[in-house]
Amino acid sequence: MFDKIVLASGNVGKLKEFSRLFAEQNIDILPQSQFNTPECPEPYSTFVENALAKARHAAKHSGLPALADDSGICANALGGAPGVLSARYAGSDPKSDTANNAKLSADLADQADQSCYYVCVLVLVRHEHDPQPIIAEGIWRGQWQQQAAGSNGFGYDPHFFLPEHGCTAAELAPEVKNAVSHRGQALQELLDKIHAEM
Repeated sequence: MFDKIVLASGNVGKLKEFSRLFAEQNIDILPQSQFNTPECPEPYSTFVENALAKARHAAKHSGLPALADDSGICANALGGAPGVLSARYAGSDPKSDTANNAKLSADLADQADQSCYYVCVLVLVRHEHDPQPIIAEGIWRGQWQQQAAGSNGFGYDPHFFLPEHGCTAAELAPEVKNAVSHRGQALQELLDKIHAEM
């Protein structure tokens, strides 16, 4: 059913990760830049709405099925913030992991509840007007750690402590992280749903 899917992202790391995983299914993942797809606005307050908007946008410009993800970190003490604003929590001129981490550390500094969780929502549309997109979600729970540790991750990973592993996400071996992370969980669910259709 799917032999080519456009990835609604300009992120090289994501392209590499998705390409590797989908290669095992004999599905080619193409970057949206190949179709001169302009940046898609992400005005919504939920991960699923933003992912759906990006997927439809990429499908419209490419004429192919499109996959989008929207992901971020949510702190329970902050009502789910940064949420969909995770990538630009400290502002976007320019976007900075260091600044985002510093802001979240400051915002959580006087909170008793340091629990937080990563969310990844994947949306796959068969075409721009697909009435029944394939939607998958992964949630990865942890604790905010004020002191950064580890260099394997990106984003908030150096502060995302996993009690069951006794380390941060940035200290996990990449193959372990890929298996247990929010994105790993969502990808597995998405692949299961694709297989069910084949």
